[in-house]
Amino acid sequence: MTGVEVSVVLPAYNEEATIEHTVETTLDTLGAFLPAGSFEVIVAEDGCDDRTPEIADRLAAADDRVRHFHSDERLGRGGALERAFEASHGDTLVYFDTDLATDMAHLEELVESVRTEGYDVVTGSRRMPGEKQEREPERGVASTGYNTLVKLFLRSDLYDHQCGFKAFDRAALFDLLDEVEDDHWFWDTEVLVRAQRAGYRVKEFPVRWTPKGDTKVDLVRDVLGMGSQILRVWWEFSVRPRATRRAGLVAGTLLVVVALALMTVYLDPAAILDAIAGADPALVGVSAAVYLVSWPLRGLRYRDILAELGYDGDLGFLTGAIFISQTGNLVFPARLGDGVRAYVVKARRGVAYPSAFASLAVERVFDLLAITALAGAVLVGLVATGGTDGLAAAIAADIGTVTIGGETIAPGEAARTALRVAAGVGIVAVAAVAVIVASARRDTDLVGRAVRWVSDDSYAAYVTGVIERFVGDVQTVAGTRAAFARVGLSSLAVWVVDVAVAVVVVAAFGFALTPYLVAVLFFAVSVGNLAKVIPLSPGGIGLYEGAFTLIVVAFTAVPGLTAAVAIAVAVVDHAVKNVVTVAGGVASTLLFNVSLTEAVEGAGEADDSVSSGR
Repeated sequence: MTGVEVSVVLPAYNEEATIEHTVETTLDTLGAFLPAGSFEVIVAEDGCDDRTPEIADRLAAADDRVRHFHSDERLGRGGALERAFEASHGDTLVYFDTDLATDMAHLEELVESVRTEGYDVVTGSRRMPGEKQEREPERGVASTGYNTLVKLFLRSDLYDHQCGFKAFDRAALFDLLDEVEDDHWFWDTEVLVRAQRAGYRVKEFPVRWTPKGDTKVDLVRDVLGMGSQILRVWWEFSVRPRATRRAGLVAGTLLVVVALALMTVYLDPAAILDAIAGADPALVGVSAAVYLVSWPLRGLRYRDILAELGYDGDLGFLTGAIFISQTGNLVFPARLGDGVRAYVVKARRGVAYPSAFASLAVERVFDLLAITALAGAVLVGLVATGGTDGLAAAIAADIGTVTIGGETIAPGEAARTALRVAAGVGIVAVAAVAVIVASARRDTDLVGRAVRWVSDDSYAAYVTGVIERFVGDVQTVAGTRAAFARVGLSSLAVWVVDVAVAVVVVAAFGFALTPYLVAVLFFAVSVGNLAKVIPLSPGGIGLYEGAFTLIVVAFTAVPGLTAAVAIAVAVVDHAVKNVVTVAGGVASTLLFNVSLTEAVEGAGEADDSVSSGR
């Protein structure tokens, strides 16, 4: 077909009851104001499982103004639209919802706003000031909340971002699509926001709109899906441009300084330094030797992970690569050291960037599984064995009873109840670990089933895919029982050794190591390591100490183990680990002739390569 100026795309999913009427109405309406042969109607059929494909084929065969594009699998509304627009012939591109909820009397204004008036993007609006539409309260509230968030976070000047009635200049749209990432319901909003940011001429005009079809608010699409996409675009526009390496270093350093300054408000720095000075140097040295044991365990685990991804590696080099990357994490914020490792194994062993980052993702998943299992199991064990009774008794003896508003409260019993509640949370955490492991060990789509249980919307497929990619990282290693057992057990061993370092440091401060105290240390170190997952400061400095101190002080009543001493223990514990890490990192860079500066620059190359799919 030649001479086509306007291409109208109708995104269709299971529309057998309406698609024929919609196509006929569209052709009649376009024919009323456009010259014959100057328009086409494309049915962008998106993986339908009803008779829509057959009907669309019949309509296309009967009228050369109609075209049909079929997809065997769901592309999402945005994906289906992009595919059809790419195959269209017109310079003015239009789409609207096939339920014809928007009055077709507005179609001429929509088309001509682009075709003759020169606008780049035009959208109908159900929410412009002074215009009222009949809407179900549930959908109206959701729409108001959504559009308010878009205007607030993404600084849009429009009132209605999701009205399915839009037109685009072809060149402008395809320029925008280079940056649009969403393929589903957020596609409309992202195109409109990016058009405004890019300075294109955008027009919004009021339309008469009658709601049709299923109007329920969908949990996955409207809350998880759309909300996460708003945050993604906000991060890209407002945070990422400012999140430079220098800004990260400054922010991380300031965070540590502020944390240390705040500590001086409620802790005596002199007391902390005195406590550190009183530690047994020989036992501190032993703690360093204990920590050194964890590094070949890390190397063995990483070798097993890479083997499952099809790469061989020698233990010495892989251990050195981990040393180098962890040293990078201590020096730079936001876990840039992970990119350093990807660069090192790519440069020296030919491991492709996608595989290198996949191996890191698997390692992180097993780290989180191991830490969560340790923390949750210890807390549950404390309650199950009555270990919390001693804590409750100590609190009661130290505080006695408290009278508030004429009511007498026993702090010991309150503490016991609170810990039982926390144990319940621990059980949930352990159960969550079990579910992830079960999902990874089976071919059954447990994640997909769970998401579809709360939502049958097409956006559920998108959210399911995101979650399944996470579980898939584990599944890569869980493909064989032996590999899963090796990586799982080595992960537990790594973190048990990490706790053992803290145990030895506590002994260096002169405290008797009772089973209860050791159990609390397991919990404190595990929670401290979870706090370090947040990449706010290089090496989690300040975060680990704060979490460790809070747990130890809250869960123990050991004479002399005050807040000042607890933070001194955390400082020494963390310092020992960091000194060993840096020493190993420096030795590895010299042994394998790797420049840390070059590796950090290469990490940026690694991130770009993975982002672009290379």
